[in-house]
Amino acid sequence: MIKDYFIIPWKEIKRRKLRSWLTLIGIIIGIAAVISLITLGKGLENAIAKQFDALGNDKLFITAKGSPLTPGLSTDAVTITNKDVDIVKRSSSVKEVAAMSFTTARIEFNDRVRYFIISGLPTDPKERALLGEAQSYKINIGRSLDKGDKYKAVLGYEYTKQGLFDKEITVGDKILINNQEFKVIGFMDRIGSPPDDQRILIPFDTYSDLFNTDEEVGFIVAQVKAGEDIEKAGEDIKKDLRKERGLSEGKEDFSVETPDKLASAFGTILDIVNIVLVGIAAISLLVGGIGIMNTMFTSVLQRTKEIGVMKALGAQNKHILYLFLIESGFYGLGGGLIGITIGIGLAKLVEAIFIIYIGPAFLLIEIDYYLILGTLLFSFIVGCLSGIAPARRASKLNPVDSLRYE
Repeated sequence: MIKDYFIIPWKEIKRRKLRSWLTLIGIIIGIAAVISLITLGKGLENAIAKQFDALGNDKLFITAKGSPLTPGLSTDAVTITNKDVDIVKRSSSVKEVAAMSFTTARIEFNDRVRYFIISGLPTDPKERALLGEAQSYKINIGRSLDKGDKYKAVLGYEYTKQGLFDKEITVGDKILINNQEFKVIGFMDRIGSPPDDQRILIPFDTYSDLFNTDEEVGFIVAQVKAGEDIEKAGEDIKKDLRKERGLSEGKEDFSVETPDKLASAFGTILDIVNIVLVGIAAISLLVGGIGIMNTMFTSVLQRTKEIGVMKALGAQNKHILYLFLIESGFYGLGGGLIGITIGIGLAKLVEAIFIIYIGPAFLLIEIDYYLILGTLLFSFIVGCLSGIAPARRASKLNPVDSLRYE
């Protein structure tokens, strides 16, 4: 008897293939959208977490409020200067400090002009190593910037290809940055994000002269001594900077962040985006549920005489109820299985496109089996809930009236 609860609905679904597929489409679209969007959102979170994990847990990032490294925008001309660098260096809990600046500039090579990010990097080996670790800079070809270098440049990975200037740049070539000639001395390993892989590094002093930045720096990286509490070190630096700038607590025009806090800020933004996208996908799932309900009501009407025969043979109301509930559940479960497959396929396709055209740093897809199992259960429940009203109607049909139904 129990197996008949599954055999009869399955035969009915197979008997009306076109109607069954049309019913499944709504659930398939909704589940595929939910799975792909959640998987892509988690992929972005994984990629960001991996990038911040690579920074280590011993570094602090000091920036002006509203800088590209901090969330939010500022209309004030707030800057970080070399004076702030000196204050951070005097902190007793800090081991090493390095500053870096960046801007967009005109780049000319092979009679072609493009605009890319230029970064001013210190030539002191320790400071350069600290920034290299924080920014994932590793030399692939040639050498890094060194003391005594002035008009020398290290280029990102993308410059080793022909796409940017229709000609591959090699070590020893000359490029123009804001009409100033620089000699290429090396290339960095691929980082995986286009802005970083298209970045150009030049000596910090040369950067200041070329862009007239005087004492201004873009941001500061401070490495905390081993055994020191990074949160306390950050608070000490904040206190020193507030005192120097004449600011009260809570009125800071600068930001001192740990990698965890930066990752958390990005994660919060991604969570909001995910909620909105999943909400949109849920609308598709609701439409799919309505489609199942409509199909089941139609099925009740078409099978009224069949229901009367089953009741005449001894079937009880609960038996009819279970048959229709399981059939609607099959629609939900089948749509869920197909939707999950399509959703994962779409997420993997997007990941492949990202890797080819953008790089691996922004997306790291991992299949969440708990999400898959939960979505399957959810889709089955949606199907069952959508079939409750039609199933109740079928179970309450009068057997005599049902047998007379044409």
